[in-house]
Amino acid sequence: MTPQFRGGQNIAMKLPKAQFEQTVTFYRDVLGMDVTDETGEGVEGVVSRCASVQFGPVKLWLDQVDNYARADIWLELFTDDVAVATDHLARHGVIPQDELEPFPSGLAAHWISNPVGIPHIVRIADPVQPSMMAP
Repeated sequence: MTPQFRGGQNIAMKLPKAQFEQTVTFYRDVLGMDVTDETGEGVEGVVSRCASVQFGPVKLWLDQVDNYARADIWLELFTDDVAVATDHLARHGVIPQDELEPFPSGLAAHWISNPVGIPHIVRIADPVQPSMMAP
């Protein structure tokens, strides 16, 4: 069985501590977008501060990661069946990298990376909680 994949509505920009405020200011003050402080809303583990920006049809998460030296983009993929998707990806040499960041308890998902190292979360779309990219 070949799983269906589709892009999710969340993109996470992982930012070094020294660039977090500057980046929030860019989206809020330079571009005039609404920026919401999400710190404390489930932020745990490697993310020390978090903000979100409604970026057209997607939500852009700005995550401060204190030990990062450069920014990184993380993407979301939806699938109908995580186990089938994981098997399919493994047959194509793409293995889970769940050590990248912990998941909330009970979330059926895996981290993978594309050939150039951009992390993707592979998960089922959850209409109750669509923003699982923020830790």
